[in-house]
Amino acid sequence: MNFLAHIYLSGNNELITIGNFMADGIKGKNYKKYPVEIQIGILLHREIDTFTDAHPTVRLSTKRLHKNYSHYSGVIVDILYDHFLAKNWGHYSPIPLDIYVDDFYETLKTHAEYLPLRVQKMVPYMIAGNWLFHYAKIEGIQNVLNGMNRRTNNISGMDQATNELKEFYHEFEAEFTSFFEELRLFSGEKLAELKLKFALE
Repeated sequence: MNFLAHIYLSGNNELITIGNFMADGIKGKNYKKYPVEIQIGILLHREIDTFTDAHPTVRLSTKRLHKNYSHYSGVIVDILYDHFLAKNWGHYSPIPLDIYVDDFYETLKTHAEYLPLRVQKMVPYMIAGNWLFHYAKIEGIQNVLNGMNRRTNNISGMDQATNELKEFYHEFEAEFTSFFEELRLFSGEKLAELKLKFALE
């Protein structure tokens, strides 16, 4: 899953959310140097990624892309799934998406000292471009894929993946909807387990 899903699945604790958001930048056991709530967020992120990568419904989505994008297919599906989460946000949260993401941007500013340097450099661009809100539109996803393609020196071709998104839109959306219900349950259980493990009320 991509940024919006990881943030959403973190619950209401700001530091858990920060940990989940920045987890890709934390390798191995380095998570242990952070406050407990951030550690929980990092570990939750890893659990979510493991569950997602192994899930048969997600593999249906990645298989549809594999011929054209090879090992980048999983990254693309993460981004496409965030599109469907943003587009259908009202099904998952009573807080309007624009307010929700603005609150998260404020959380990022408040806790910026915890973010790895690479993430700190990315955040101003994320906020200025309002990435999370614009995930709801195909144009916003196109911008994300353009950026991902540039980061692979234009060899991934990920900027072309909106073609498949448009062609198989209903299939991708149905797969996301089915999978995300399972992921929400899984994440809630794992979050509760991690809080118990760390004796966090």
